[in-house]
Amino acid sequence: MTGFRFHPTPLSGLEAVSATSAHVFPKHTHDTYGIGFLSAGGQISASGRGQVEAEAGQLITVNPGEVHDGAPLGRSARSWHMLYLTPALVSESLSDLVSTVDDLEFEHPVFVDPAVRTLLSSLHRCLETAEGHRDAERFREVLILLLGRTLTHSTVAPAPLPASLQRVRQRLDEDPASPADLKDLARDAGLSRFQLIRAFLRHTGLTPHAYLMQRRALLSRNLLSTGLAPAEVAAACGYVDQSHMHREFRRRFGLTPGAYRSARIGCNPVQDGRA
Repeated sequence: MTGFRFHPTPLSGLEAVSATSAHVFPKHTHDTYGIGFLSAGGQISASGRGQVEAEAGQLITVNPGEVHDGAPLGRSARSWHMLYLTPALVSESLSDLVSTVDDLEFEHPVFVDPAVRTLLSSLHRCLETAEGHRDAERFREVLILLLGRTLTHSTVAPAPLPASLQRVRQRLDEDPASPADLKDLARDAGLSRFQLIRAFLRHTGLTPHAYLMQRRALLSRNLLSTGLAPAEVAAACGYVDQSHMHREFRRRFGLTPGAYRSARIGCNPVQDGRA
C-alpha cells in the first residue's frame, strides 16, 4: 500500500514523515534540513551534490535550499523515513557547539553509518509510540547526538548571489502569492529577460517562475498544516483556482492538499490518492 504518515513530534520545528510511494518528485527545495533512511526499494536523485542512488538501508540527507528531485529505481515503490528540522531548531540544538549554523551542512547526500542509523531508528521508534512525547528531553538528547555526528562545516563557500538577483529573490520570497511578471523582474534586476533567466538558474538551480511556484507551494503547505481549507489556501496563495493548486501540490509533494491537511492535523496515515 502506498501512503504517507506524519508523526506527532515533541519538538517545535521538527517534522517527521514515513512514506511508501512510487511518486516521481520534480526539482524542488526545502527550507529545512532533512535526514532519514530508505527501508525498502531504491531511489535515484539529482541533488545539489551530484546525481546519486540510494538503496534500502542507506541514509539520505538534504540541506536547506538544495535543489533536488527523486524517482524510484525501477517501477517499484520505495519506503523512507525522514526527519525535517528548521534551521532554528538546529541552531538551538547545537548552540553550545557552534556559534552559527549558516555554513553547517550534511556532507553526503547518501551514506552508510551504523551509529547514525541506530540514532535515527531510536528517534523514529519514539515517534511511533508515546515514549518520545512523555520524555521530550530524552528525545532531544538523541537528536543532538545525531546532529552533532552528521552536520559539518561546509568547506566550499557558496557563490554569493549578485545584488541584482537578491532583489528578485527577495521579491519572490516576500510575496509568492502575487503574480511576478518576467519583464518587471528583469527591470528590477537591470537585466534582459534572457539574462535574468540564465543568471537566476545558474545561481539558484531554478528559473524565476519555477522558484516562485516552489515558494507558493511551500506557503500552501504551511497554511494547510494550520487547518485552513484547500479552497481558502488556493485563494491566499495566488493559484488560479483550487484545481490548479491540487495539481501542483500533488505533483510536488506526492499527495493531494486535502490528504496532506488531514494527515497533518490528525497525524494519521493517508493513502496516496487523489481525493
